[in-house]
Amino acid sequence: MITNRDWTGRVFIGVSLDGYIARPDGSIDWLTEPPAAEHAVIDSSRHAETWETFFPSVDTLVMGRGTYDTVAAFPDWPYHGKRVLVLSGTMPAGSDGPVTVVSDVDGAARALAASGAEQVYVDGGRTVQAFLRAGLIDEITLSRVPVILGAGRSLFGELGREVRLTLLASHASDGLVHASYRVER
Repeated sequence: MITNRDWTGRVFIGVSLDGYIARPDGSIDWLTEPPAAEHAVIDSSRHAETWETFFPSVDTLVMGRGTYDTVAAFPDWPYHGKRVLVLSGTMPAGSDGPVTVVSDVDGAARALAASGAEQVYVDGGRTVQAFLRAGLIDEITLSRVPVILGAGRSLFGELGREVRLTLLASHASDGLVHASYRVER
């Protein structure tokens, strides 16, 4: 476990009510579908982070190969101005256009330290799981989408240990329930 680092590992991810981040085939179409019904507005005194506040605050992204392949297929690269690391055992290591490829979490941690990263967005189920197991996630913001997929790719899977969280803030908007947590050490 890496204990000495200068960057903050953060997760911001949409998840179904049954804990999935993608359909079994990897599709995330359900994340962008408009709400099926009018939803009640529920508010709290402290709002969880939204994408509009979260994304500008990060300087570096770390994602797995599957997430990278999904994003690389978008019409436009969405991460201009951000450093991007891809964890992959099959892509050649090194820099490839807008990304740097590393083979494992330790390699990612070394690359993050060398780059001067401060706020790191960790994305993708297996990558989030690996960073949690390594103790490299400090904050998690979940946006619960009002859908039950019934099957798919789990966000947390089998971590092999309990991870305790402290709720920092929450709110609801457009049917989504957003909650931000701090990972307890």
